Amino acid sequence: MAAHTSFLLARCLVRYLKDGSVSERTCRRVLKLARGCSTLPPGYVSQLVIPDGTMHSGPIAHYNKLVHSGLLHKDIQQKAALWQLEQLHGVIAGYTNIPLSFQWPTVKKKDSSLDDELTKVSGTENRFITMNKEKDGQASHRNFSEDVTSTEKRQKEDKECNAEKEPAKPPPPQGCYIHGGVGTGKTMLMDLFYSHVKNSRKKRLHFNSFMLDIHRRIHRLKQSLPKRLIGEMTMYDPIFPVAMEIATETCLLCLDEFQVVDIADAMILKQLFEGLFSCGVVLVATSNRPPEELYKNGLQRAAFVPFIGVLKEHCHIISLDTGIDYRRRKKVPPGKFYYISSEPDAEVAVNTLFDELAYRQNDVTRPRVLTVQGREVTLSRTCGTIADCTFQELCDQPLGASDYLEIARRFDTVIIRNVPRLKVGLKNQVRRLITLIDIFYDQKVRVVMLAEAPLHCLFVGGPLSGEEERDRLMLDELGLTNESWKRLTLFTAEEEIFAFQRTLSRLTEMQTEQYWVQGDRNQL
Repeated sequence: MAAHTSFLLARCLVRYLKDGSVSERTCRRVLKLARGCSTLPPGYVSQLVIPDGTMHSGPIAHYNKLVHSGLLHKDIQQKAALWQLEQLHGVIAGYTNIPLSFQWPTVKKKDSSLDDELTKVSGTENRFITMNKEKDGQASHRNFSEDVTSTEKRQKEDKECNAEKEPAKPPPPQGCYIHGGVGTGKTMLMDLFYSHVKNSRKKRLHFNSFMLDIHRRIHRLKQSLPKRLIGEMTMYDPIFPVAMEIATETCLLCLDEFQVVDIADAMILKQLFEGLFSCGVVLVATSNRPPEELYKNGLQRAAFVPFIGVLKEHCHIISLDTGIDYRRRKKVPPGKFYYISSEPDAEVAVNTLFDELAYRQNDVTRPRVLTVQGREVTLSRTCGTIADCTFQELCDQPLGASDYLEIARRFDTVIIRNVPRLKVGLKNQVRRLITLIDIFYDQKVRVVMLAEAPLHCLFVGGPLSGEEERDRLMLDELGLTNESWKRLTLFTAEEEIFAFQRTLSRLTEMQTEQYWVQGDRNQL
């Protein structure tokens, strides 16, 4: 009887996920019967219980409607992943991490060797002064051992006090980390889930925007510290306070395109997310990489690897890799918003398109100077919310995610001219183009491109060129051998080659009429 019930339960769930042919009522009856089966794994049935009303108003119900309307293709892997998000949706609505429960980080004595290493890698110092106000209001320095003693004493007192006054809080629900190939629907599923979460303390960001915000907060915290005096140096860690600050603002954090290519990000992620998780923040993330391949072959990856364990401990790992790029399935008339410079009248067509778009703007064609974190970014030709740029302006210059976010904030349409055939030797430019398209796609910026080659031939790979001398100097500075550097993505551009597939997929979707309608801010 038990074995038959287990089989029936599995069969009902598969049929429901696949085509919806089994009703919610039937699933509930089978689940009720399964509760009496001792042969099922402990907790198995409770994990599959369907909350009342979920099927009618949750992400799966919305997904089914989109499939039946023909806007989405039926995909059993997508629906299985959405089932996990449905379970989280059922509990996150009533969840809160307030009041925060956390453990104060202990104050550590300055380790000069570690500090020298951090300074060598990131060019920043992580040394601050610990100050304490006396009763008379005057600032005075205290002995380091006294700081440690008082901190440990405060931790113990807080722990005892909280144990007496507050009942133990239940652990936060596990989040979800969805990984898979490009165009498989990861972002769509996360956005579907996010739109149905009835919790005001939720936040959805692109990973690039999230890390920019983290570095801004760290910088602001450093600036607020008292100036360091000679002879009184202790280490102050700003990362955990930043995690606490974010936790006071949100209990659900959704991050799109989780990727690690920057050593400055890689070195702080473990501590940052340990702080977020300890403060009860629930993470839902999408990525092209499984956790084990994040920051693959990156510089000093050994220091990053512990973060993978932290991520797995607090998130369900969901694979969504059907091998289908749904963005490329959409039939797009070629050349509508992507032009090849060798074709007759291609540049004339782009000029005409700019004139048509500019005609609708209440502005004149002029240069524009944007101020980003105290720096000036000059765009030579703009009109209202339209920017007419060259590849050299956007990708040859030392611009980053913060610059592209400011461009996306100011303009809803960007023309990019003179895009060359990209090679591995141009990995800095390739990296900037990947970041630019990721941000524009996330912000629904419309892109017109005039390129040297067709979209599917835009990236040709090839050997490194023109940078050997610079790379050799960097190898000498880092003390790396000839064998060890060959495995680093810093020199192989493996990460850029991998990520550029996502760029091609997104550029394909960005040519569709549906995307262009969504990106028209004049209709808002």
